[in-house]
Amino acid sequence: MDTENTSASHPTPTGATTVALVTGATRGIGGETARRLAALGWTVWLGARDLAVGRTVAAELGGDVRALSLDVTRDDSVADAATTVAAESGRLDVLVNNAGISGELVAPPETLPDHFLDVFGVNVLGPVRTTHTFLPLLRAADQPRVVMVSSGLGSFARTTDPGTVESQFASITYPASKAALNMVTSQYARSLPGFQVNAVDPGYTATDLNGHQGEQTVEEGARSVVRAATLTADGPTGQFLDALGTVPW
Repeated sequence: MDTENTSASHPTPTGATTVALVTGATRGIGGETARRLAALGWTVWLGARDLAVGRTVAAELGGDVRALSLDVTRDDSVADAATTVAAESGRLDVLVNNAGISGELVAPPETLPDHFLDVFGVNVLGPVRTTHTFLPLLRAADQPRVVMVSSGLGSFARTTDPGTVESQFASITYPASKAALNMVTSQYARSLPGFQVNAVDPGYTATDLNGHQGEQTVEEGARSVVRAATLTADGPTGQFLDALGTVPW
């Protein structure tokens, strides 16, 4: 596997190691992101709903990867995770809100309100819950960065352009959750001076989320996440980014 060459773009406090948390990191893009950040010499907290699985994955990834029990849908779980990170690391430099679900694929005319509940609970409320809870630890960092793992399916420009792959996907709940996450990102960026808060589009990546139907590998899909996580202090905030540049809202 390739390793992102970003050694010049991950500033740390003098004598300290960059500390990152990746939610939903036991597989797919989250796991690959954790691996690549650890390869930079960072301390990486690997968020996992099943701690035993998290420990196994952390051991496989190598580097300073630490399994962390974390269910982004539960206040108590996120609070306990923040307590653990505070006790062992004292701060959080980078939060990667990666945990997400696709939900049931239902055609728009057949979609009911209940179809939204779990998807928005994980994809929108999860990042809000986690970001809010970890704000004190992020404020303790010299250069706090928050990465929201979104999707091109949350882009109005792409889903309405008949020349894009996103326009071929007809469903409401998952795209709506990512569009909502994009707005959450924008509002955090406006309200948190000194932070870099960005949404990222990994691209159409083959993961469990889509039955491995994507056109990219997880190594390719993680590039945009790593790029946003390793921004220099003069890098952007409030942007929708992919591996090469910006994505239209």
